[in-house]
Amino acid sequence: MKYVFFALISFFSSVIGCICGIGGGVIIKPVADAFGIFSVSTASFMSGCIVLSMTTYSIGKAKAAGELRLEKGISAYIVIGATVGGVVGKELFSIIKAGASNPEFVGEVQSAVLLLLTVATILYTVEKEKIRSLHVTSPAACILIGLMTGLLSAFLGIGGGPINLVVLFYFFSMDAKTAAQNSLYIIMVSQIASLIASFVTRSIPEFPAVLLVVSIACGVLGGMVGRKINKKIDNRMVEKLFLGLLCVIVAVCGFNIYRFSV
Repeated sequence: MKYVFFALISFFSSVIGCICGIGGGVIIKPVADAFGIFSVSTASFMSGCIVLSMTTYSIGKAKAAGELRLEKGISAYIVIGATVGGVVGKELFSIIKAGASNPEFVGEVQSAVLLLLTVATILYTVEKEKIRSLHVTSPAACILIGLMTGLLSAFLGIGGGPINLVVLFYFFSMDAKTAAQNSLYIIMVSQIASLIASFVTRSIPEFPAVLLVVSIACGVLGGMVGRKINKKIDNRMVEKLFLGLLCVIVAVCGFNIYRFSV
């Protein structure tokens, strides 16, 4: 029964993730932790694979339809940084896990970091109109920004989530829909790098293969549905959905911190 629940979560998370540009992992990973469906390592791996499938479909479909709105002047540099960050974040996860006496400790750290980042994202989103955004164009700065987002995404096992959107809003002054597509692109590349690092270092955890295949299919299906919905709503609605989702993530992360600490 819990596997059916996980497949459904994969679908609905991918729908919302595609609409908002958060990938879906920011929902899948905390919910999997909250219900104890998998170990922390398996939850991160499963979440990453599902997010990769959804983002690959969404970006590929948008490109084929000529609807891909990437900021070509900066996206390439952000992706370079995100690729390196994805590998570093994966290694950081492995180091903390190996050094912890309690196997649940890394889950507690992930939940605490995600909670802080999500609260900061809520505050920024609410006050965004009062905050002057930037127009960063320096290749070095773009690579550094990509490095940090890729590192956090891979370490947290969320594929990017709200971190990417706030970065794209603030540093590059993108509107909600443009930021969503660029975010999915960054998530896709950083997840590929993280997955390759897992294979190279042989740190792939045990996972239910059939469920992974089913969940990936749910992720792609969610991407299809999310893409259609995204076309029918405006930037303001995307931002409202994003803010509501952040509040849910805060509640789940708070519960996970308690769960991992007792």
